[in-house]
Amino acid sequence: MNRLVLLLVLATAFSVRAGQIVFESKPARAHLIELYTSEGCSSCLPAEEWMSGLKNQPRLWQDIVPVAFHVDYWDHLGWRDPFSSHANTVRQEAYARHLGTQGPYTPQMVIDGAVEFNGADGRRAQEEIARAATRERTAVRVTRNGAGIRIEIDAAPRAAYVMLAVAQDAGDSQVKGGENNGRRLQHVAILKSLRKVAQVKKGAG
Repeated sequence: MNRLVLLLVLATAFSVRAGQIVFESKPARAHLIELYTSEGCSSCLPAEEWMSGLKNQPRLWQDIVPVAFHVDYWDHLGWRDPFSSHANTVRQEAYARHLGTQGPYTPQMVIDGAVEFNGADGRRAQEEIARAATRERTAVRVTRNGAGIRIEIDAAPRAAYVMLAVAQDAGDSQVKGGENNGRRLQHVAILKSLRKVAQVKKGAG
């Protein structure tokens, strides 16, 4: 079953009409950038640095939406990542099955749920984001009227999930063990929760 991640505010333009709030997707497609990382992984540092650099780009939250998923399978190797979650590991394992990788690894980057690669390769990341811009765009319209919300998706798959992601803008940690022992690490766009809030069909909400 296909998944649709709908970022209601970040990737949409909006208008207010007679008691309604209407969100509509922009003509250009916004791209979801997922980074699977851990504070216990020294090779994750270049990927984290690249992700942090996105905060200086004017297209942030408009054309590119980065989210860092801290996994927990490094936690028993000398340092427990305070931002880690087993749910993030489960999500990455699902990607491994879907995208045909040997298994979860860090740092891994996934663009629009369609392509994965070593997240430390910033050049590859830029190339994949540019390539993703050529893929077909799905138009989304969200109408809020009082307590009710209607979601309409053009050319939706058979079934699509509307996911609500909550991310922490920034965070830091003084690491006292493992591969990054002694380092103070800075993070951005740290996922705090991800949950399904609705299921829609083509032309319905």
